[in-house]
Amino acid sequence: MRTAWGALLVAFLCLLFAEPTVVFGAEPDAAWRQRISSADAEVIRDDVQEEITFGREIAARMVGRYGLYDNAPLTRYVNLVGKAIALNTNRPEIEFHFGVLNTDEINAYAAPGGYVFVTRGALLKMQDEAELAGVLAHEIGHIVERHVVKELNIHGVEGSASSGLARLIGGGSDAARVAFYQSVDKALDILFKTGYKRDDEVQADREALLFCAHAGYDPAGLVRYFERLGAAKGKNTEVLDKTHPAYETRVAWLKATLNEEGMDSGTFKTFTERFVEAVKNAK
Repeated sequence: MRTAWGALLVAFLCLLFAEPTVVFGAEPDAAWRQRISSADAEVIRDDVQEEITFGREIAARMVGRYGLYDNAPLTRYVNLVGKAIALNTNRPEIEFHFGVLNTDEINAYAAPGGYVFVTRGALLKMQDEAELAGVLAHEIGHIVERHVVKELNIHGVEGSASSGLARLIGGGSDAARVAFYQSVDKALDILFKTGYKRDDEVQADREALLFCAHAGYDPAGLVRYFERLGAAKGKNTEVLDKTHPAYETRVAWLKATLNEEGMDSGTFKTFTERFVEAVKNAK
């Protein structure tokens, strides 16, 4: 039953997230391209496929936990913003998909293989499209750098019995299936309980600024969003507060990166009116 339910949710995810790629921002600055991320230049093909398979199961679990927000125009809008950001990463082998989780909790999540979610509660705390782009870019950063994949040593090629996902998925034994679901449970613990390593969060935040700048969005949007959340801690930010470094700490290193990279907010876009129009019915 567990597998059948997961397969049904995966099918629904694939149908709902199928959106055309449209670039909202400006042309990327070629001078930043060398610093866009430190992701592996070459990823083994089998590893990519198993990363996607693994991520789909995690995405299905998240949808099962919260449900997807039933607002097709808003979902399309979030996909367009997210894909504009994703075009500026160096993971062309990944097809990114974006969705809105139907919860008042304020958070965003990334599942390996290109699945990114933002909660309805988080959208309602944002004030412009640059802030949304910043949040999505942070989650994209976790996927681009394969943080969960590396932490759990997920591979699709021959390795050990505990790390070869192809062996776990393809194995007909109950032990193989148990091992696969144990890996999924560990990934969910990272997302909902323990959080990423501090260095991974720093890296995802830094790359979020670069991704946004490449797409023409004001990279300081992420700073504004974190400053607002820091002043509004409460029940709806419990998971975010527990799994991430303190807001003031993140704001400090984000501002330092903005200064180091010479990113002047006045040269980028926020698209405030477009964002307000898109989320006006998301109450």
